[in-house]
Amino acid sequence: MKRERYNILSKEILDASITVHKEMGPGLLESVYEMSLMKEFELRKIYAVNQISLPLFYKGHELGKSFRIDILVENEIILEIKSSEIMHPVYEAQIISYLKLADKRLGFLINFNVPLLKNGFKRFVNNF
Repeated sequence: MKRERYNILSKEILDASITVHKEMGPGLLESVYEMSLMKEFELRKIYAVNQISLPLFYKGHELGKSFRIDILVENEIILEIKSSEIMHPVYEAQIISYLKLADKRLGFLINFNVPLLKNGFKRFVNNF
């Protein structure tokens, strides 16, 4: 995917997230924001799938375990959804690991439990 396409999608993801936040408000469960965001993407005709299970590998060997991506946009951009009063550093480590394990270039950690969504929206890159 070209950098320009990533930038266009990034703006759409931010705008969709702000729309969901304005509509639903802070303080709800992560699953509510995830489902609302999936509906918002559908309304905008953006391809997204949620709760994607990806197998874990170690040195080329499948471990029989998998990790879950909250939302994958256009098969390229990982969204990790949170609704937390405190953003623990492990959340950032988690999305960085997901980017590496899934071999994706761009991801967003989105915390909906904030008064202003742009303060809960963080971008992460992997070899971008």
